[in-house]
Amino acid sequence: MTQIIDSVESRHLRIEPEQAGVCQTTFKSVLFHDGRSLKEIEQATQPDVFIDLNLDQVIDALLRGRDEYELRPYFNVPLNDTRAILYRHEVMRDLERTEIMSAVVAFADDMRLVRRQLAVAAKMHYRWQERRYLLDGARHYGACVDAFADALKKAEPRSAGLRAFLDVLIQYAQSPVFRALVADESTIRKALDDVRYSVLIKGNAVTVRRYAGEVDYSEEVRRVFEKFKQGAVKKREIESKDYPDMNHVEATVMDFVARLYPEVFDPFETFCGSHADFIDPVIARFDREIQFYVAYLEHMTSTKAIGLSFCYPVLSSTSKGVRSVQGFDIALAEKLRAAKKPVVCNDFHLEGEERIIVITGPNQGGKTTFARAFGQLHYLAAVGLPVPGSQAQLYLSDRIFTHFERQEDMKNLRGKLHDDLFRIHEILGGATSRSIIIMNEIFSSTSLKDALYLSRKVMERIMELDALCVYVTFIEELSTLSPQTVSMLSEVKPDAIASRTFRVVRHPADGRSYAMTLARQYGLTYERLKERIGS
Repeated sequence: MTQIIDSVESRHLRIEPEQAGVCQTTFKSVLFHDGRSLKEIEQATQPDVFIDLNLDQVIDALLRGRDEYELRPYFNVPLNDTRAILYRHEVMRDLERTEIMSAVVAFADDMRLVRRQLAVAAKMHYRWQERRYLLDGARHYGACVDAFADALKKAEPRSAGLRAFLDVLIQYAQSPVFRALVADESTIRKALDDVRYSVLIKGNAVTVRRYAGEVDYSEEVRRVFEKFKQGAVKKREIESKDYPDMNHVEATVMDFVARLYPEVFDPFETFCGSHADFIDPVIARFDREIQFYVAYLEHMTSTKAIGLSFCYPVLSSTSKGVRSVQGFDIALAEKLRAAKKPVVCNDFHLEGEERIIVITGPNQGGKTTFARAFGQLHYLAAVGLPVPGSQAQLYLSDRIFTHFERQEDMKNLRGKLHDDLFRIHEILGGATSRSIIIMNEIFSSTSLKDALYLSRKVMERIMELDALCVYVTFIEELSTLSPQTVSMLSEVKPDAIASRTFRVVRHPADGRSYAMTLARQYGLTYERLKERIGS
């Protein structure tokens, strides 16, 4: 059995023998240990389960303010290899170290400035202004790469991904191509800074010529008027907007200057032509991919601030014994955090031949939230991220299927029951023994007798597959259908008036707990009825 043995609190990573040798000699990606192509990633579409599990809301919250990185495709590609997940766990654990996160954040800020310079350059209409922005971008890029290489080397990353990237980064920073970029930029910048010229304006005529030591009259004027100053002068500030665009007169002046100083501007032109795309593709890919981790870690930090936990799950692609302690719906937690409301956590476990969790109980008691959390835990684990909860042992499935109640769609000309059957048929046709299936309140539009019959057939098929399943239903008989089924129910407070706790606990379904709560609410318990009849 191949497992990832990990803990968010522990400092040392224990690796099973089958997982050894993750580190690569050549770095390709900080997200994919197999160096998966960007084309394959970009073509991945959002899985169907995102809407049912509210994972689309989770990703919206994670990526808020990070549109420039276009990270959504990375969340659409679950991993099917425990080694690939370990690769991400190691990088994530490195980023939890302050010195490494600080270096990455500084690098990201610097690269954002470089991209901004290049974006402005692309919008410029005049040649020399465009080239100056490109030169400024090259300057910031050179400083950025050198600074990041130094900072990351000092931080001494432990993960295979960051160590491999650091090796490539150091080699690149020392390469002749990069050193030539830095040296050429510095030489050209100094030459441009040394350029001096005079502009003579007479009527509509503008003459540009080399500077010949003419007097700077600005100091002379200031000196003449200094003697007229009387006492303190009130400071008056006028807002002056600095527009980046040149006007046509300034652009023409610069063309004249370039003609006056060909020994400076010809090399400048050559530099811009040969270094138009100076950002190395590996550096650019790292800059984008590392934000996948940073975004999730920042979201984790804000969620942990309200007392919730995250952990690195133990993952297995063979054992279907699963367990979660203090797990929660991460999408709901974000909403409750914003509303400053408490989040209810739940536990679950399956062991031995147990495969299906059958959840019953009163409406609005947390059953659907529990089902969503089960799916979220397994999907987040499959993309190599820490999951909600203090402990988690999860199954690495080939795919997650969900069936949640939907409004009737008049376009497909199917009724509610027909639509349920159609969708379930597709799920059971595509599921395998390695799949996870989540069914939420299906067949609610038909009679109890028909719902029981259809549900039995569906569950029998799931049991034949030996797939993991969460089955939310109002039919309690399903919880004792087989040794593969486990009963859990949404709890109500026994001493309260129909008050939900939103906890889902492992307990036989007896159909009485909620009924007794309602009976107490309306004075219909056996004892109360006897009292009332006797009086």
